Amino acid sequence: MLKSYELLGFMSPNLANEIIAGVYEAEKPTYKATLQAVANARHLRPVFLERQPRPQQHATMLATLTRPALDLAAGTLIRTWLVKKQNAMLVDFLNALGIQNTEGVVEDLPESMEDEKLKAAVELLLTKYPPETVAVYLHAFNDMNEANWSNLKAMLESDPRLQLGGAA
Repeated sequence: MLKSYELLGFMSPNLANEIIAGVYEAEKPTYKATLQAVANARHLRPVFLERQPRPQQHATMLATLTRPALDLAAGTLIRTWLVKKQNAMLVDFLNALGIQNTEGVVEDLPESMEDEKLKAAVELLLTKYPPETVAVYLHAFNDMNEANWSNLKAMLESDPRLQLGGAA
């Protein structure tokens, strides 16, 4: 399974930029914490990054967030983007699986999921949302939750629509 820092490295530059820009717009505290983590990793003061033009700042941040040491910051960035900007997709997926949720957020996930339910839910997402966005969500979902469903892992590894860049 891909870790968060790997997801950022394998996804298209357009989607990576959409994620960081979306978090900048929707959740400034998370963006600032991510900027701080990147500055620390680069042994810089955050103000150095803050003074860069936004496209350069985002490029620097994304390049740094693909390092294993920044997996936590990358994960927080991806989770925030999913909850704030891709909420409808999260709700659609969980509802299709019959999992109780509050605006795409779940308290307890089942330890496993029936193959047919899972396949139907993934197909629903792929018909409604861009495949790369669905792939990022499903990889993040399976990596960031305690319930790592083996059938979802198998789908992520075998379905070409759920592959990211060089992650095939």
